[in-house]
Amino acid sequence: MESLDLRVLADALAWRTAGHAVTLVTVVQTWGSAPRPPGALLAVRDDGVVSGSVSGGCVEDDLIARTKASFSTGDRGTPALRKPAMIVYGVSQEEAARFGLPCGGTLRLVQEPLLDTAWVAQLLARTAEHQLVARTLTLASGAVQLSNAVRGQTMAFDGATLSTVFGPKWRLLLIGAGQLSQAVAQIALMLDFEVLVCDPREEYAATLMAGLPGIADIRRVEGMPDDVVREMAPDAHTAIVALTHDPKLDDMALLEALKSHAFYVGALGSRRNQDARKRRLAEHFDLSHEELARLHGPVGLALGAKTPAEIAVSIVAEIVLVKNAVVGAAAALTTAGCVLT
Repeated sequence: MESLDLRVLADALAWRTAGHAVTLVTVVQTWGSAPRPPGALLAVRDDGVVSGSVSGGCVEDDLIARTKASFSTGDRGTPALRKPAMIVYGVSQEEAARFGLPCGGTLRLVQEPLLDTAWVAQLLARTAEHQLVARTLTLASGAVQLSNAVRGQTMAFDGATLSTVFGPKWRLLLIGAGQLSQAVAQIALMLDFEVLVCDPREEYAATLMAGLPGIADIRRVEGMPDDVVREMAPDAHTAIVALTHDPKLDDMALLEALKSHAFYVGALGSRRNQDARKRRLAEHFDLSHEELARLHGPVGLALGAKTPAEIAVSIVAEIVLVKNAVVGAAAALTTAGCVLT
């Protein structure tokens, strides 16, 4: 699940609330080279407005035309399509070329009218609480059921039922609100992370909250950093980066973060400072060797970065690298018959 798909559902819910008819389209299988993975979601409004993507633009125009044609002309907001249906693109090499599918790829899609929106509202509320949710669609009836999902669970389709997994947005907690934090926050927002900032130093926090572009999408969390980390109970969709360069603030937050389920924990500082920090954490706190080994420091990829913006790029790049490795490992374990909990 990508957070993009949650945005698609939020748009679809808003459109239905406003009286529009909406059709959802889900990628269920791909052959050859496909720009969007199974589970990718698209919503099409009755006037052709779309949210999301199932092919990166290859077949969207045809889907819009199909979907608009499926809406009844007599009653705006009532789709002629009453049950889910299958759509296949790229059965032949010629058709794949006509729709611009790369390398002669094939897409198999499920198209469904969004008639009942109660499950959408419930799913969005549950993922906002950082829950993993599985949505099961029965094609014969169009019925939808929601259930708890586990980390590593992936989309499943057997021709009769379609199960897709929706999870919380990836979130990033920044300890510190200085210039570097501002740059990291801006890049993370562009990557659709939920960004939270904790800095008890009012002079820094006030500067951040006053002038940073996109500030409406950033949430300041008040309190001491270690208390904030403990109370937020970081899960496997959470990254935590300490950037104050003040051991009194960073170390206690890192202590809590390294004991949590956060998929990434990083701290600003030179190699010498990192070695000193690890010695302090090992000597004065109950941190195991394995927990200390989780600390990324010096934080970020080795890009030769010099400016705050360049360092921010290196930090977010490393977070994305670790995130994608975690997701890939979880999917591989699920395929092998294992599930991460």
